[in-house]
Amino acid sequence: MAWAGGLTCLFVALVSPLDVLGEQMASFHMVQHLLIADLAAILLTLALTKHILRPLTRRIHWLERKAGPFGHPAFGVVAYVGAMWLWHVPTMYNAALEHSMIHVLEHLSFAVAGLIYWWHLLSPIRSRMRLAGIGPILYMASTKILVGFLGILLTFSSTVLYDYYETGGTRWGLSALDDQHVAGLTMALEQSIVMGIALAYLFFRMLSESEAEDQRAERYAA
Repeated sequence: MAWAGGLTCLFVALVSPLDVLGEQMASFHMVQHLLIADLAAILLTLALTKHILRPLTRRIHWLERKAGPFGHPAFGVVAYVGAMWLWHVPTMYNAALEHSMIHVLEHLSFAVAGLIYWWHLLSPIRSRMRLAGIGPILYMASTKILVGFLGILLTFSSTVLYDYYETGGTRWGLSALDDQHVAGLTMALEQSIVMGIALAYLFFRMLSESEAEDQRAERYAA
């Protein structure tokens, strides 16, 4: 189910009419980015169950050790926040819309950053660098606040930041500036909603794992 959902998100973002609409309006382009970096990455990571990854667990642990600082959760934050801010710099944003190869690179960077980021939170494999205790809260809060601030910046900007969309008219009843405001609001709200849902999921998973450990301890004691 998670595999199907993740692939559906990628299909909607990259193959459906949303891809064309994203070249016409910033709000649709924002939805496209969030589908790739968040929803698709979350669902595909959740699809990697313990049973699927069991034959690869040792290799994954080895790869995490060899990756050094790039395998640390802090790098996940840097990659995710960096990708979001980098590709919303007006020069980079306009270049991605004007050149297809840069657009592909943009989507790849969102996909990779999203997978790295969500792996540290949702991976079923216990690694030496797995977030524990208050770690997931700090991990998500730092990221979502920084990205949410970008959304607020776009929402309340008094000027159109992306010349590519500036046509002098309206699309779907929105001027280029209004469209930019909707895009920023979409980003800020999505970051808050996803953080809340993810933290609730992690809380219930923690309870489930704790209960399973207690049951194993009782069996061994018996």
